[in-house]
Amino acid sequence: MNRALRIRGLLALAVIALSLFVSFTQPVRLGLDLRGGTQIVLETRPGEGDSPAEATDRTLEVLRDRIDALGVAEPSLSRSGTDRIVVELPGVQDPTEAADVLGRTAQLTFHEVLGTAADGDGTMAGADGPRVLKDESGQPLRLAAAELTGKDVEEAAARLDQQGGAGWHVALDFKGSGDGWARLTGEAACHPAGDARRRVAIVLDDKVISSPQVDPSVGCGTGITGGSTQITGSFTVDEAKELALLINGGALPVPVETVEQRTVGPTLGAEAITASAWAAIVGTALTGVFIIAVYRLLGFLAVVALACYGLISYAALVALGATLTLPGLAGFVLAIGMAVDANVLVFERAREEYAARRRPSPRSSLTAGFRGAFSAIADSNITTLIAAGLLFFLASGPVRGFGVTLGIGVLASMFSALVVTRVLADPVVNRAWLRRRPRLTGIAHTGAVRDRLTLRAPRLMRHPRRWLALSAAALVLAASGIAVRGLDFGVEFTGGRLIEYGTSSPVDPDRARAALADAGFPGAVVQESGDQRISVRTDRLTNAEAAAVTEAVDAVGDGADKLRDETIGPSLGKELRQGALIALAVALGAQLLYLSARFRWLFGSAAVAALAHDVVILVGIFAWLGKPIDGVFLAALLTVIGYSVNDSVVVFDRVRDLMRRKPEAPFATVAERALLQTLPRTVNTGMGAAFILTALAVFGGDSLTDFALALLIGVAVGTYSSMFTATPLAVELHGARKG
Repeated sequence: MNRALRIRGLLALAVIALSLFVSFTQPVRLGLDLRGGTQIVLETRPGEGDSPAEATDRTLEVLRDRIDALGVAEPSLSRSGTDRIVVELPGVQDPTEAADVLGRTAQLTFHEVLGTAADGDGTMAGADGPRVLKDESGQPLRLAAAELTGKDVEEAAARLDQQGGAGWHVALDFKGSGDGWARLTGEAACHPAGDARRRVAIVLDDKVISSPQVDPSVGCGTGITGGSTQITGSFTVDEAKELALLINGGALPVPVETVEQRTVGPTLGAEAITASAWAAIVGTALTGVFIIAVYRLLGFLAVVALACYGLISYAALVALGATLTLPGLAGFVLAIGMAVDANVLVFERAREEYAARRRPSPRSSLTAGFRGAFSAIADSNITTLIAAGLLFFLASGPVRGFGVTLGIGVLASMFSALVVTRVLADPVVNRAWLRRRPRLTGIAHTGAVRDRLTLRAPRLMRHPRRWLALSAAALVLAASGIAVRGLDFGVEFTGGRLIEYGTSSPVDPDRARAALADAGFPGAVVQESGDQRISVRTDRLTNAEAAAVTEAVDAVGDGADKLRDETIGPSLGKELRQGALIALAVALGAQLLYLSARFRWLFGSAAVAALAHDVVILVGIFAWLGKPIDGVFLAALLTVIGYSVNDSVVVFDRVRDLMRRKPEAPFATVAERALLQTLPRTVNTGMGAAFILTALAVFGGDSLTDFALALLIGVAVGTYSSMFTATPLAVELHGARKG
């Protein structure tokens, strides 16, 4: 064993041992869409002169105190950007109360009552000056400027008056000796009983919650001493506790608005985990059988390396503290299929080396295969990393988790293919018994696909414009779908509310639409989302309107359980829609820059044109099928971009290699040879990805069906475009430049 192999072996052993330790000692952090719960995104509204970042930080501290008082297990609060706060509440299935508590500013003030006011007076300008507000019974009161605020309160507690029978109230203890409260009540006590001016108004967020008369026993100018009082108002136990919580937590320094809210039931998350696990098992098994059938012993070793890849990527995900979301779980499964690509590149290059040598040996051919395939592996994986990075920086929510797992998967697949596979394969292929039976290695023959291509020797690039005409026709067909059917943007991009229900019996969407129209929601979009599941998409709803929607669905479905509830504000929907367009533009631009730097502008332009071709066709097919264009589709689209570039990179890498060997050869001939030589790799890699994606579509559950469908279409279109759009276009561009 040479020194390089020993170093690789020790490195592989260390990484695998560390991965085992991390996997068995640290739990994975599941996203709320997998374990159930609520995520609320709040946006702060600082005033003029306030620093958005500082105001958001102060708001974050107040919210943290409020959530601690709610008693939610393992809550998570984090700032996102300069003016947004992401709140995760595991296990909270009814977010109405939580969102109300978090979003209220809790500006508590105490006012002297100057008298009653006419009904039409309205609220006077300026919260710090005199104003008019209605009391609990609806009578307008003229209030003086606030003399005390929530900052003057030491502690608030919800109490039950069991002796007097007054029910629940909130007991307040003021800071210090309570001189301010004594002065305020002392001034009110100077007015006769029954006079409105003998009252003290307690206001929360510009609403009078209590305006009691000062007791006749309190003397004028003396007031209520002792530094404590009570807020009464016929509170229920929940209302009293909530008010005490808000007062103790303090007022928010700036108003906040709920711009996004997602709720996922624990049942849906558990089903997603089980379905994805089955997809991973079945897809990996099918891929493994295929790789072993094609590459024999080396294929078996590649499957072992694939298992190591799964362990390493999972451990990296846990060690980094990344949150595993539902799209992220799909990305983890998908990366298994993509991890096969590097092994296929090496083995196909080794087959070529074996066939080209006069006295071939499996070991020397394999070594040459690793060396020759390295540049294509590096370039193709870097382009996928670019797509993963864009998902992380430009996407939001669970889709960002997909970018994380995809990026980790790409790095882990490179390590497993270039290090683990080589450590396993080098000693094995050097065995004497295997040298006597070289065909067992899987690289001592050219393979069925390559043999058929060699026998027929098709002239694929004889008429490159025919291929471009076919691609143009596909583009026109896809674009017509966008023009005729339009794009069904999901709630993430349009704003509004999406609620998914599980019903006791199958529900006809037309019946559900009619029931919702009768309930006052004629514009609701109703779609089947699985077996005995329907989704309802509307504009923004109040909680009362959402309850009416649930009641209507419950009636037609013989009972309905809310599985998922998402609310996106219109401003955030517009922002996400613009972000999706920016992500696509940046993805195409970044790929063009990288490919132009690594190859030539000619190759980069051809590859990016093929990418744009793939994007339009995939979007057009979804338009024809009436599928939603949402954040998960964006994740699939960017992944298709990375996958399509992989194929183009492999072809262009071979073109560059052949041009170095024979610079005088015609470009069209070189491109055709490169295409034929890399076609076996393209077919085998596509088959490996297809097994995984088909398993994901069949077993991955309803929530991942559209994702897997988009990727399956993308893999097929990307495989075609890399061969019959990018390569012919490069031939035409080269001819135009030469002419």
